[in-house]
Amino acid sequence: MSLPEVGLRPPPDQPADPDPQPTPPTLGQRVLEVLPGTATWLVILALVLLPMVILPAVVVAMIIVLDLYWLVRSIIVVRGILRTHRQLGYDTEHDWLAMGRELPAEAWTDPDGEAFDPADIYHVALIPTYTERYAVLNATVSALAAAAYPADRKIVAIITRTTDTQGIENVQRLREEYGDRFFRFWHILDPLLPGIVVGKSAAMAYGGPELYQLVEDEGLDPRKVIVTDLDSDFRIHPQYLARVTWDYVQDRERDYRLYQPIPMFHNNLWRVPAAVHVLASAATQWQMFLHTRPQRLVTFASYSMSIRLVRDVGYWDPHVIQEDSRFFWRAFFRYGERLAVVPVHLPIYGDCPRARGYGQTHVSQYNQIKRWAWGVSDVPFVFINMLTHPEIPARLRLHRFLNLVFNHLMWVAMPLLLLFGASIPGYLAVLAQSTGIHFVGPTDYSLTPASDYLGITSAVILTFTMLSVAVLIY
Repeated sequence: MSLPEVGLRPPPDQPADPDPQPTPPTLGQRVLEVLPGTATWLVILALVLLPMVILPAVVVAMIIVLDLYWLVRSIIVVRGILRTHRQLGYDTEHDWLAMGRELPAEAWTDPDGEAFDPADIYHVALIPTYTERYAVLNATVSALAAAAYPADRKIVAIITRTTDTQGIENVQRLREEYGDRFFRFWHILDPLLPGIVVGKSAAMAYGGPELYQLVEDEGLDPRKVIVTDLDSDFRIHPQYLARVTWDYVQDRERDYRLYQPIPMFHNNLWRVPAAVHVLASAATQWQMFLHTRPQRLVTFASYSMSIRLVRDVGYWDPHVIQEDSRFFWRAFFRYGERLAVVPVHLPIYGDCPRARGYGQTHVSQYNQIKRWAWGVSDVPFVFINMLTHPEIPARLRLHRFLNLVFNHLMWVAMPLLLLFGASIPGYLAVLAQSTGIHFVGPTDYSLTPASDYLGITSAVILTFTMLSVAVLIY
């Protein structure tokens, strides 16, 4: 087996990046960038502003509608999670490699006669890493090596920075230990080109073209090579590669598909504080719910697709933080309604944020959530592209855009609305009595029937909503 030496390769030819260099934002772009944050603050401040200008009864009605919305949404989400949980049990119990080998030829032959025999499909795991511990990388590569898929059809490609001396040594150790358990074990050195936003997306943007060139050098058919964008601490399920292959070979639209497993932050779940544990479980369960809503599903953390799709889309964006969602949007505006995210009902196991101390672990958790929140910077990108891609049905563009805005708005504002919504009118009434400020309606709000009605009704609705938590804990 040939194991290429670590080194830089000249950048291959590739489709033009839609935004090869970041340019100063125009006034319109800047307004779009500010808009999501402004909208979030307006929703939060509405708790204080609305009781000042409208009757308390109207505020009561709005808060009750919000509580009812949350109750209905909780029921829908829990039902979706249970449905995904059942499907997980089914998919993890099957030998997808054996099932693929039993497929009749007509199941994987295109109408034009091109064969997509499951035995011909290669899988490449593209893993960007920086200062990751050897033990973590070892577990990731070990899971790939143990996957129920032929060794001569599995490839590992790890991206490290040229300045990451320890990372380079780690890759060399891994190649020595696991090199004979893969078809190829490649190492891509990222020199950190000028003008990039340093992070995972930039590493993938550099490593993608490098990987495509390596695949071409091997003489592999790009349509028969599936690449998985794999976080350095993520361990695939043993059936994952075979399961994706099963879907891929039978789908005539395989060149327009993104395959999304369920990220489960379970590797170190019982070694982190309770608050981190809860957030990790909530993130997992939200992704389980989205697997029942493919029309809302956006690539998250780690996902798979044809390497031909990767090249056709123009690889990843080196100018953003959130590589996963931005790649989806680039693909969406490249293919329009032909693009689909295919839910893969198998887990892919990641680490919860964990640091040396209790406080530092919570800081790491905060930083992870902050990275996820960078997805809101997709809003101006998506809005501008909505206007410049009339070939995509307007209804689909609007549906996707509104989901993007609503999700980023609600995950910040909704907890505050639910926690303080029913109390704010009463607090303002007390403030009015003590300061003499005039509000619309009775100043002694706490003595009005509306106050009693709101308190009792909200308590009942939110108590029933809390019952869903028992299901999620179970």
